Amino acid sequence: MTDVSDVPDPLLTELLDLALEAARRAGALLRDGRPDDLAVAMTKTSPIDVVTEMDIAAEKLITGFLSEHRPHDGFLGEEGASSPGTSGIRWVIDPLDGTVNYLYGLPTWAVSIAAERDGETVVGVVEAPMRGETYRAALGRGAYAGERRLAVRPSPALDQALLGTGFGYIQARRAHQADVAQRVIPRVRDIRRGGSAAIDLCDVAAGRLDAYYERGLNPWDLAAGALIAREAGGLTGGRPGEPESGELTLAASPGLFGPLQELLEELGAWHD
Repeated sequence: MTDVSDVPDPLLTELLDLALEAARRAGALLRDGRPDDLAVAMTKTSPIDVVTEMDIAAEKLITGFLSEHRPHDGFLGEEGASSPGTSGIRWVIDPLDGTVNYLYGLPTWAVSIAAERDGETVVGVVEAPMRGETYRAALGRGAYAGERRLAVRPSPALDQALLGTGFGYIQARRAHQADVAQRVIPRVRDIRRGGSAAIDLCDVAAGRLDAYYERGLNPWDLAAGALIAREAGGLTGGRPGEPESGELTLAASPGLFGPLQELLEELGAWHD
C-alpha cells in the first residue's frame, strides 16, 4: 500500500508555495509598514474588537496576489473578502490575527492563510514576523517551522498540562470564559493567554503548549493553525464527537485531548 505522503500532488505544492509567498509579503507589510500613529479604522462585534487600516491593506495584498496566480479560486477573509470561486479551492485568510496586540505594539500577531480543497483544509501557513518564524503544513506531509519538523509534546497528565486560551470581545461571553478559566486553572499546571489563536495552535504543534482551547473562533482564526497542529501529531476538535468550530476549538497532544475535552464539557466551555 502506498503512503499518501509518497504520492506527488503538484496542486498541494502549488498552493503551499503561494500561501508561503502571500504570507511573507503580508507579514513584511505589517512589520515594516506599521505607522507610528496607527489607529482603529472600525470595530466589529464590540467597541474593543477592532480593525486597523493595516488589517485591510494586508488582506487586499493577499487576495490580490492569490487572484493573480489562481483567478478562479474562492475566498473567505476576516476583513470582508468573500467569493465562492469555481475551482474547488477556497482560501481562508486572517490577514492579521492578534490585531489588538499589533495595535499596542505587542509581538504576538500573525498572518494566517489556509487553502481548502472541496471543503477540506489541505494547506496552512502561519507567518509570525516578530518571532521570525513561518509555520507550514500540507495534508499528509507533516508540519514545519522553517526546516524543523514539528511534533507535539508527549502527553502529560492533565494536572501537569500547560494550556493556552483566549477570550472573545462580547462582554457576556468574556465573563463566562473567565469563569471557565478560573475553574480550569486549579486542574492544570497553568494557563497562558497570548492573543493570537493561530500562534497558540502553532505553539501546540511546536511543543510550546500542551493544549489550547477557545470558544468563539471563526474559520479564518483556526483553519491554518488547526491543520498545522494535526500534522504535528496533535488532535483537534470541539465538543465530544464534533470538529473544531466557533462553538469550541480544542487542540492537544493525543493523550491529553480526551481528559481536557471532558473537563471543558463539564465546565460548559462551549456556551456563553
